[in-house]
Amino acid sequence: MMMGGGPGWGGGGGPWSPRERGKVFDPKVFGRLWAYLRPHRLTVAGALLLVAIYSSMHIVGPYLLKVALDNYVIATQDLFGLTVVSLFFLLSLVVSFFAQMGQTYTMAKVAQSVLSDMRGQLFRKINALSLSYHDRHEAGVTMSRIVNDVAVFQELLTQGVIHMIADGLTLVGTIVIMVSMSPRLATYTFSVLPIMLIATIIFTIYARKAFLRTRETIGQVAAGVQENVSGVRVVQAFSREAVSGDNFDELNRENFRANLVALRIGSTFPPVVEFTSMLARAIVLGFGAAAIISGEVTVGIVVAFLAYVTRFFEPIRELAQVYTLFQQSMAAGEKIFALLDYPLEVEDRPGASEMPPIEGRVEFDHIGFAYTAGVPVLKDVSFVAEAGQTIALVGPTGAGKTSIASLLCRFYELQEGAIRVDGMDIRDVTMASLRSQMGIVPQDPFLFTGTIAENIRFGRPDAPMEEVIEAGKLANAHEFIVRLPQGYETEVFERGQNFSQGQRQLVALARIVLANPRILVLDEATASIDTRTEALIQAAIGRILGGRTSFVIAHRLSTIRNADTILVIDQGQIIQRGSHRDLLLQEGLYRNLYLMQYGRDRRVHGELEPELESAGVE
Repeated sequence: MMMGGGPGWGGGGGPWSPRERGKVFDPKVFGRLWAYLRPHRLTVAGALLLVAIYSSMHIVGPYLLKVALDNYVIATQDLFGLTVVSLFFLLSLVVSFFAQMGQTYTMAKVAQSVLSDMRGQLFRKINALSLSYHDRHEAGVTMSRIVNDVAVFQELLTQGVIHMIADGLTLVGTIVIMVSMSPRLATYTFSVLPIMLIATIIFTIYARKAFLRTRETIGQVAAGVQENVSGVRVVQAFSREAVSGDNFDELNRENFRANLVALRIGSTFPPVVEFTSMLARAIVLGFGAAAIISGEVTVGIVVAFLAYVTRFFEPIRELAQVYTLFQQSMAAGEKIFALLDYPLEVEDRPGASEMPPIEGRVEFDHIGFAYTAGVPVLKDVSFVAEAGQTIALVGPTGAGKTSIASLLCRFYELQEGAIRVDGMDIRDVTMASLRSQMGIVPQDPFLFTGTIAENIRFGRPDAPMEEVIEAGKLANAHEFIVRLPQGYETEVFERGQNFSQGQRQLVALARIVLANPRILVLDEATASIDTRTEALIQAAIGRILGGRTSFVIAHRLSTIRNADTILVIDQGQIIQRGSHRDLLLQEGLYRNLYLMQYGRDRRVHGELEPELESAGVE
């Protein structure tokens, strides 16, 4: 009942273009993320408490080592006291273990809940976006937002945030204890920090652009895969596997190069941290030994300092990795929230009312429309379809026929004029109440994965099986369905590829019969099918059209002979209107199209001889 699409190879655009490439921290992105976390704030608070316990236990170990050496080994050689300190040290390890396990599980649970909500919002947003959005953006890039970019947030919540807080607490605690034990030795140790500061600034400058580029290129790869999988039959039919592979290889290489740049930048930071850590240890050994000799510090303090240097630079090293993840998350977040914030070009007006059950009178009043500004597709289109009438739309490809049907269903927003159903402007009623009374059978009917029965029920999920079967019979689909091994419970492969074009069309017609719309649009419903199936479809359509206002878009003029009014569209305008016989009597495009199709077909010529003779056509 819906229509959509998406173009081909290439990169994303529009909302995927990063807005602020040089920004290290985007408070808007982080604020939006917090909105998802807010319902879980008590659980998050519990996880943070466990983080604080874990960090405290992590930094207490070296201090206990200092106490053991100075108080119970060197000073008194007190075995009992040493045992007590050792037990406290063992207890700190046990508490640290369970605290870390608890916070990891808790945040993983929160992350799964947040990501489920985020993916749900993205999916609903994608469904709500107008067809103009899907016309301009590759399906694969859109899929990348909901799969790849959301996965980055999962890593941020399960690893990044917790590690950042734990490492931050460890750093602060380590600094406090080191300064309290020996301010001078602490000052010597921290003298290497300018090296870290310079390295961090340089890393910050280059990292964000690199990680933004990786998110862009992975979206392009996803788009390439999605398009090629969808068009694999065409690729194989034209023996274009090698060319298609080359095209994908180029996208893959772009992603490879982007990731290589990001890895190169990311790999420079940890060695700097390691070098700085070793330099700090050397400083502690040198100045610490001198301080022991002078009696300024004890052996236990120097040993504890050596342990704390490791504790100090270990979280810095981890924070570098978290920083990398944070960069990726900010880049992914920009793209996710850009999609969530993408304006709906077609949406219900404030105060839009529910459309009551309709009779089906449709009026197009001086309609003007363009997909691209300055390139009109429809110009001053006006006509009236009375309730129950069949209106046929004919004309060359690109004349604007499908655009008329799309505007009626409000897939796009009007720029000029008005469309009224039973006297009500379709912009003044909710889209759901409008579309629920309409049905569309496109040229290429779309079947969803599931059973045939589920596909027929798509417009009425609660319909009983008896009505499903009756709809199948009215649509002339029942005969082929019951011959299948599982009948109506036969599974449908992706896009209905295990059925022929004609069989998919018959199932789509059954879907319409069950939905029972008042207004029906048939867009080339008999195109690209065999003669026998066309006869079945035509017979089904004849039954379905009865009592409904119908718009039939057709290239085969023999299928619309009984239409109440035929509108001939050319270059976005109605250039002729009338019945089949009336239009044959006129000089113009309709007669020319008719003669092009049937002028040399003696069988059809014989069937339509009266009209041809009346029009003076030989």
